[in-house]
Amino acid sequence: MKKLIRKHLPDTASLRRNRWFAPFADWLGHPRLWHLNRHSCAGGVAVGLFAGLIPGPLQMLFAALLSVLLRVNLPLAIVMTFYTNPLTIVPLYALAWGFGRLVMPLLGMTLPPGASFRPPDIPDGAGFTGWLHALTDWFFALGEPLLVGLPLLALTLAAVGYGVVRAAWRWHLVRAWHRRRAQHRSSKSG
Repeated sequence: MKKLIRKHLPDTASLRRNRWFAPFADWLGHPRLWHLNRHSCAGGVAVGLFAGLIPGPLQMLFAALLSVLLRVNLPLAIVMTFYTNPLTIVPLYALAWGFGRLVMPLLGMTLPPGASFRPPDIPDGAGFTGWLHALTDWFFALGEPLLVGLPLLALTLAAVGYGVVRAAWRWHLVRAWHRRRAQHRSSKSG
């Protein structure tokens, strides 16, 4: 699997030849941005999960910037932002709002009176601009619980994603080590 993925990843020379990426080739050419190891992949997943909750179309750009700064797997970070999409954004924001509402009293913040989560009201046949306007109004109407909950949920998802990738990678290595050890034993005895 690693070989298949590595085959499709660009190298520094191809980045320098690309007219869009050439100005950023020094930053994007760092080998850790393209490595497939447990640190870089776990970091890429964490960055993507964190950046995925950023409102608006800046998720991939933010994931790329964080990947460059933290030197984690860039393609994986960008791909991981796709967990937020028009189908998942409302449940994720409901979870973030609930998380914020739960944590606000612990931080000494008071909840706004009558604060409740409601799904966005998007009129039928609104078109893209109407949909975007309704979604923006809905986002701002959710207020402080969402503003507190979004970064907390993003950090939580990033930490869980990092831990799961590291644990899965370790499990895979231990399993491979046991398999090689068993093969070595069977070849010695046979």
